[in-house]
Amino acid sequence: IIVIAATNRDDVLDPALLRAGRFDRKITVSLPDRKGREEIFKVHSRNKNIDPSVDFAQIAKRTVGFSGADIENIMNEAAILCVRQNKPVITVAEIDEAIDRRIAGPAKSSRSLNEHERNVIAHHEAGHAIIGLKHPHSDKVQKITIVPRGNTGGHVRMTPEEDRFILTKKELQARIVGYLGGRSSEETFFDDISTGAQNDIEVATQIARMMV
Repeated sequence: IIVIAATNRDDVLDPALLRAGRFDRKITVSLPDRKGREEIFKVHSRNKNIDPSVDFAQIAKRTVGFSGADIENIMNEAAILCVRQNKPVITVAEIDEAIDRRIAGPAKSSRSLNEHERNVIAHHEAGHAIIGLKHPHSDKVQKITIVPRGNTGGHVRMTPEEDRFILTKKELQARIVGYLGGRSSEETFFDDISTGAQNDIEVATQIARMMV
């Protein structure tokens, strides 16, 4: 009798069962690389009307760290968006919106921001982007938006140019600097700070602790 089990949590398998031989092997399936993501995008675009201008190789470069399930959800979400807008084909715009939804949730058009809040958020996100554009070891800036999503007023999408198996100290430090760029921008232009950097500081702190 062969029992095959699949899980995305390796801590659910009891080590005692493994030692007892109840489960003989654990096989880890890693996240897909760039070429793998491109092929998965193509698989989940079957039976969908895709605009010929869509370049899945470029989209694969912008989705570093996404799993096959993430990509499936993105293409399904893009198809739904296309139907809602009565568009005959799925374009890069729908796929890009689906990626944003996967990362930060759907846009909240009902959330009203006053002029000062929009100004602060714009400067905050620009602070992140400037680091991404100027720091030699930073990830590449893919998109900047101040459209509210989830609990955020905006975000900057930054991804590595290539898939990486390891990260260097300088690259990790660049990520920390990038996360703190928004708070620094607020201090520079408004001589004040907001709660907008809360998540940035949490992630930067997590990276620093992992480095230690």
